Amino acid sequence: MCRALKISESGCYRWRKNRARASARQLLSVKIKAITAQYPDNSNYGVDWIRLALRQTGVAVSRRTVCRAMKEAGLLHRRRTPHGITKASIEIQEKENLIRRDFSAADPGRKYLADITEIQCIDGKLYVSPIIDCFSDEIVALVMRGNMKKELCVDTLRQLAASRRAVKGAVLHSDRGSQYTSAVFRAELQKCQLRQSLSGTGHCFDNARMESFFATQKKEKIYQAAAYKLPQSEVKSIVFRCIFAYDNRVRVYMRNPMGLPPTQYRLWAKKTAPHSSFSVLGVFRLHIS
Repeated sequence: MCRALKISESGCYRWRKNRARASARQLLSVKIKAITAQYPDNSNYGVDWIRLALRQTGVAVSRRTVCRAMKEAGLLHRRRTPHGITKASIEIQEKENLIRRDFSAADPGRKYLADITEIQCIDGKLYVSPIIDCFSDEIVALVMRGNMKKELCVDTLRQLAASRRAVKGAVLHSDRGSQYTSAVFRAELQKCQLRQSLSGTGHCFDNARMESFFATQKKEKIYQAAAYKLPQSEVKSIVFRCIFAYDNRVRVYMRNPMGLPPTQYRLWAKKTAPHSSFSVLGVFRLHIS
């Protein structure tokens, strides 16, 4: 038979001996499934997040290998396209864009992003207003209501101030929606001693990091939970738990050194460099040296 198949006898016996053993990719698939099973929302991880999570456990593999293993295990997801809702107010005079698409921050509490998104529920639309700290991607304030009046954003800003996360002179960036350009919101900014930064009219990429956060939330949680079939009270609970129990504390983040979750990275950076700048590059160098 070996002669007919043009293979060596040693090769045949080696195949028979090893065919019951799991291949390297099969073993990798087991580790990937263990990561996705660790927390319910880990099933939303893509190739890069899985690769980073594997690296945290000491497994170093190429992106292509992870992609193939996830494809064979049926863990790759179809990409969804989000739809924005906020319209610019053309009556408001343009102000300088202080962020200029630079979403990095050397210290916590120095640069914030704000925006509003809507979620369709069975009893109407739910409007979600978060504020993100650019240093670690941590959600530091969140208000959800059945309307998108200016008070929604004002109360979110007040929640940020009450948390004592904002630093005097910090920048808060948003689009030019009427909520953020209202006199009440600007007065609250002045009271909190924050500087306002506004995106250009019709320039969604000026707040791309916040738009990316909304897209991820909807793709990985809202659409899967079929929020349109649920009441607003239940969707509020889902969003709150997802953000403060999972995203801030558990989910790996590609932008943070070592993929640390936002809250863990902020606390680790504070502990690692308590008497120096929180510079991301500096803290990372301290860790690897």
